[in-house]
Amino acid sequence: MFTLKILSVEKTVFLGEVHSVTAPGTIGSFQILTDHASMISTLEKGQVKVILPDDTEHTYQITGGVFEVYQNKATILADSVEEG
Repeated sequence: MFTLKILSVEKTVFLGEVHSVTAPGTIGSFQILTDHASMISTLEKGQVKVILPDDTEHTYQITGGVFEVYQNKATILADSVEEG
């Protein structure tokens, strides 16, 4: 597991431990798992899929942003976010 923060301009949308995250990168969708190498990527409009430790799934619609991963901490800074 690793810690994920999803932030919009207005608020923290999600903060917690997750099993995986799939995000719409600029050159294609990608997935992050525990112990992923450090990285920064730009994001396009699309769906972010979050899998929690109990295998429940949450989805968020974003209009773009930036994704950073470093030492089992991931942060999505999104232009705008809608749950579902």
